[in-house]
Amino acid sequence: MSFSFLPERLETWLTLVAGTRGMAGWLAPARRRPLRAPARPRPAPAGPVALPGVEALERAIADARAALLGQQACDGYWMGLLEADVTITAEYCLLQHLLGRVDRRRERKAVARIRDLQLPEGGWAIYPGARSDISATVKAYFAGKLAGVSPEEPWMRRARQVVLDLGGLPRANVFTKIMLALFGQYPWRQIPCMPPEIVFLPSGAPFSLYQMSYWSRTVLVPLLVLFHHRPVKALPPSLGLEELHRGPRGQGEGTSPAAPPLLSLKRALLVLDRVLHFYDHHHISRWRHAALRRAEAWLLPRVEAAGGLAGIYPAMANAVLALRCLGYPDGHPLVEQGIAAIEALVVEGPDRLEVQPCLSPVWDTVLAIHALHEAGLPADDPALVRAGTWLLGRQVRVPGDWQVKRRGLEPAGWPFQFSNDFYPDNDDTAAALMALKRLRLPDVEGQEAAMRRGLAWLLGMQGEDGGWGSFDADNNRLWLNNIPFADHGALLDPSTEDLTGRALDTMGRFGYGPDFPPARRGLRFLRATQVPGGGWHGRWGVNYIYGTWSVMRGLKAIGERLDAPYVREALDWVEGVQNPDGGWGESCDSYADPSLAGTGPSTPSQTAWALMALVDGGRGRGEAAARGAAYLLRMQGKDGRWTDPGFNGTGFPRVFYLRYHLYPLTFPLWALAAYRDVLRGTR
Repeated sequence: MSFSFLPERLETWLTLVAGTRGMAGWLAPARRRPLRAPARPRPAPAGPVALPGVEALERAIADARAALLGQQACDGYWMGLLEADVTITAEYCLLQHLLGRVDRRRERKAVARIRDLQLPEGGWAIYPGARSDISATVKAYFAGKLAGVSPEEPWMRRARQVVLDLGGLPRANVFTKIMLALFGQYPWRQIPCMPPEIVFLPSGAPFSLYQMSYWSRTVLVPLLVLFHHRPVKALPPSLGLEELHRGPRGQGEGTSPAAPPLLSLKRALLVLDRVLHFYDHHHISRWRHAALRRAEAWLLPRVEAAGGLAGIYPAMANAVLALRCLGYPDGHPLVEQGIAAIEALVVEGPDRLEVQPCLSPVWDTVLAIHALHEAGLPADDPALVRAGTWLLGRQVRVPGDWQVKRRGLEPAGWPFQFSNDFYPDNDDTAAALMALKRLRLPDVEGQEAAMRRGLAWLLGMQGEDGGWGSFDADNNRLWLNNIPFADHGALLDPSTEDLTGRALDTMGRFGYGPDFPPARRGLRFLRATQVPGGGWHGRWGVNYIYGTWSVMRGLKAIGERLDAPYVREALDWVEGVQNPDGGWGESCDSYADPSLAGTGPSTPSQTAWALMALVDGGRGRGEAAARGAAYLLRMQGKDGRWTDPGFNGTGFPRVFYLRYHLYPLTFPLWALAAYRDVLRGTR
């Protein structure tokens, strides 16, 4: 749909709103604009600026480069630990009880890790510095209890009190309640209904499997099977959670959220949920059996794919449980393959065990290639050649779910994990294309063909609003986040600023300019989504500092004017939120409160993003950049590494965050190398 006859700002707004097809598209704009972050005075400098010298930079770069090369796998890839909060490890412990595969020795290690993460007050948070989260605390407490820890242990008593203070079990989120229902600790009938018959809804319907994100889709389909069978693993009363109810079960527990207005979308969806519960209780058997068969047919090829269903823990765990409900016994190849995929996420040490939400080899590898090449390794360096050759073999050449909305587009993306054939993503694809563009591989023809195919796929995945989402195109019916099942608020995969910046960066590296139609649409999207008085939201990294860096790289690469007012405004914001110590930092709190954008103790990763944003924006010789580089030099360890104290990645804003353990090595190396080139005059 075109509105080219209108003034540009009005055209941009209407294009964004009309980016989804049909009536549902008008119910929710394709992008919810963040609230304005209030202007804050620039912190006073801590003292005179000591410009980092090229010699000091070279030493730091050499040390960091050696440290990063030392972590390369023999096959050529990099993969750092991907750390989550306590919930994944706790869920893994609970899953072992559901499957009857408990190893008490390993369980003790997992419980020790769970205790490591407990807050002094007794609960567990979803990121460092946050308050206790009731769902995380319930899962951690339950995992400890099933492991045989007495509820009268001091740490268990403190955890129990936190749960009660926060409202008891009814205040936990939907996915926690589903886990509790599997153990008979919460009524299935009180969980928002998702009848299996939704698999029959056509892909273009206002709600269907393909109108939700890939992660929601792959978690939900096996849950549809569980919702029908409603399996329960009976527990003896001593292992139950009666003590986490504030009164007799179901009688006045917790604080009910305020009822939504009578004439509101949320109220209408609550009424629909009651209708679905009624249908589910009185379902038509013939339809139900057909729906279960279709859900099974959808699951099987995705479970059989290497790396497990969707390559993410929640989907894998649900898939194994669903297969058992469908009659696949223990020992069946599909069940064992699913369990093996889960076990690949486990990191076990002498006395601790934790579980990663997924593996990140492609992402870690492409970032390492960028940093090492920027740091001076030649394009045909043996380490980079091994990495590039490995990366070529990761390109996905088979169809996936994304083809539902992009029929006829040739498969050619890259996944985040070792393998995820149904779900390559735009972010990894863009980063992989730019990494390959830096290299000279022996298979020149194969390298060129892979890049040509990958670029065509990436361009074909652009949304109608001009931006790029992660795994699908035009997955932006944000009103669906109001359905009762989606209380995590992350059901959708709309276009985001950081991915759009990465796509522009890719186009620029391949020789396209701002007049290239996809670039022009992408630039329009970014101008429309900039936070007034600041930068851009970061969907996959914390947060506005990450988003602004991603966009600035794209603007520079595509040839946008860096003296444009909106670009100067973003760079002024970056300089204005620099900390007195010369670094930059931002807490995950900024997702809930945008007024905290760019606020927090300095960290190496966020300082590196801010420094690179200034370098790409043409301010690499300024005072702020010098202070940022000096901070990184000062914080580097003797082993050439840096350490991030907090979480630096985002799974779902306000719900689930991550710590990429390679970020505080890869990004500072990359940033210092870029800053060195500015001082040399070669950038």
